[in-house]
Amino acid sequence: MTIRIGDRLPAATFAMLRDGVQPMTTDELFKGRKVVLFSVPGAFTPTCSERHLPGYVAHFEDFRRRGIDVACMAVNDAFVMKAWAEHRNVPEGMLMLADGNGDFAKALGLEMDASKFGMGLRSRRFALYAEDGVVKVLHVEAPGEFRVSSAEAMLSAIG
Repeated sequence: MTIRIGDRLPAATFAMLRDGVQPMTTDELFKGRKVVLFSVPGAFTPTCSERHLPGYVAHFEDFRRRGIDVACMAVNDAFVMKAWAEHRNVPEGMLMLADGNGDFAKALGLEMDASKFGMGLRSRRFALYAEDGVVKVLHVEAPGEFRVSSAEAMLSAIG
């Protein structure tokens, strides 16, 4: 079943690279906070690197002024996510989360099989806004598209 507006986000653990690989649970990320989480099919892939992540980098302070934290997720490892963050000048405070085995993507019902591209299991492209772990806005892209999960679309939807 796919996550829906009004649902509580499922429990999962991400990996982040700070003083070694460190876990971050969904409770640590979402409990008592307002968070936009956007997910990309893969770090360093064309749309993800040239359009999706840069929009959130450009609008990071717009979210912060509204009291909203921003996190990016991909089914990659923590080392790749850190390298991608450095390469794309991700601001301090934007979380780059590795869902290495796709467990969170699967729990959300938003996984995709990208085997025909040599990428295996990945996350669909989406963005969600959650308050205290409850989904308030959810934008899932149709395959091959990038429109509704952009930073601009999320800022507009959140109001």
